[in-house]
Amino acid sequence: MSDRVLSTVAAKETITRMQQIINGPLMDQIQQLANLGQTLSDPNVWDGTLAIKFRGDWPQAHQSLKQVQETLEQLRANSQQINQNIMTAGGN
Repeated sequence: MSDRVLSTVAAKETITRMQQIINGPLMDQIQQLANLGQTLSDPNVWDGTLAIKFRGDWPQAHQSLKQVQETLEQLRANSQQINQNIMTAGGN
């Protein structure tokens, strides 16, 4: 394990941008995909041979979208906490 502690301006800017993307358009777009997929999984909205295949695949795809959201939120929180710890250790 390294004893080095470093957080450059580039790191701080990158973390901030990453958080903005995760908190903003990316999470919104993933949620929109989930909502759209839910609509398409309704046979009263979309039906046919390939629509039936979609409905069969949808539960796993929906779960994957939820997992991506959770993973991104963990990434955002971890990067924020790590940078905060570095800044505190460095006296900034």
